[in-house]
Amino acid sequence: MQPGPHNAITDVPGVLVGQVERTDPPYLTGTTVVYFPGAAVAGVDVRGGAPGTRETDLLDPVNSNPGVNAIVLTGGSAYGLDTAGGVMSWLEFRGEGVRVGPGDHDVVPIVPAAVILDLGRGGSFTARPTAEWGRDAIAAAHDGPVAQGNHGAGAGARAGALKGGTGTASVVLEDGTTVGALAIVNAVGSAVSPTGRLLGEHAALDNEFGDLRTPTEPPPPPPAAPAMNTVIAVVATDAPLDKAAAKRLAMIAHDGLARSIDPVHTLLDGDSIFGASTAPKDTPRLTVTDPAALAQLERIYAAASRALTRAVVHAVLAAETVESPAGRLPSYRDAYPSAFEA
Repeated sequence: MQPGPHNAITDVPGVLVGQVERTDPPYLTGTTVVYFPGAAVAGVDVRGGAPGTRETDLLDPVNSNPGVNAIVLTGGSAYGLDTAGGVMSWLEFRGEGVRVGPGDHDVVPIVPAAVILDLGRGGSFTARPTAEWGRDAIAAAHDGPVAQGNHGAGAGARAGALKGGTGTASVVLEDGTTVGALAIVNAVGSAVSPTGRLLGEHAALDNEFGDLRTPTEPPPPPPAAPAMNTVIAVVATDAPLDKAAAKRLAMIAHDGLARSIDPVHTLLDGDSIFGASTAPKDTPRLTVTDPAALAQLERIYAAASRALTRAVVHAVLAAETVESPAGRLPSYRDAYPSAFEA
C-alpha cells in the first residue's frame, strides 16, 4: 500500500476540501468543509459522550436519505453548527441537493455537521464561526493538498496538553481503491505516550513522519482541568459502499482513534466519524450482507482505520504553538524538540 499523490483525503476521487480560519485575537477557530460535487453515500458513528452534531439521523441505513452533498467539521461548539446553513445556501444556489420541486433551486442540500469545543481559546467566547464561514469554506474547496495543523477547524484545537489541529492521510490499495481520512484533533486525551513518542507513529507509510526519536524532555504539565473537547473526522473511499457499509466504515475507523489517542471516547469528548463513498450512483454496491464482498470490505475498513491513525499524527506534527490572551498552547515540535534531532 502507498499513500496517494497528496497523502490527503482529496486523493479520493469526488472529494474536495475547503477551509477557513481566523487566528488573530480574539479568534482562534475555523471551519473545514468536505464537499462531494457528485454527492456521496454516507454513514456516521458517534462514540463520544458530549457530541455536537447535525443531520446525523438521516444517515442511518434504515432511513431513506440517499446521500450527502457536503460534511462540515467546525469549531465553535454548538454555535458553529450555523456554518452548515452557509454551506446549504451555497449548494442551493447551484441546485445541488435532494430535489423537492420543479424549479432549478427547488432542492434541499444534505449537509451533516460535527463540532469541536474551542470557545474562548483565542480570548473571546463569542469569536466563533458563522454561516458566512461555511459559505467561504465550500467556495474554496479543491482537490489538491490539504493545509494541516492550525488550519480550518483545527485552528483552535487542543490535544491533551498540546496544540491539536487538522490532519489528513490517504492510501491506494493494490486493486486501485483509494481510501482517505481527515481529522480534527481536539481530544481530552493525549496523542503522546508516556515516553514522549506519538502513539500513532507505528502506522506510518513510506516514512511519512520522518525519523522521529524518543525525546529527552519531560512532558508539559497537563491542563488544570479537563476541557470539553472532541475529535471529529471523515473517512472516504471511491469503493461503492451502500449506506450500511458506509456506517461500518465509520465504526471501524474509530479503532484508528483508539490507536492514536489515549484516553478516547470520554464523557467530555464528542468523538464523531463520518464514512463516505464517492462511487457513482449507478455503481453496484458492496454490502455487509454479501459474503462475496466481505474480504474487499475488510481491506477497505482496515485501510481507513490506519489512515485515520496517520491523520491524527499528521495533525499533531503540523500543529504550531499558539500564544493567545487565553494562554499558551505548545506544539509537539516545541515541547519535544529532541524528537526531531538527527
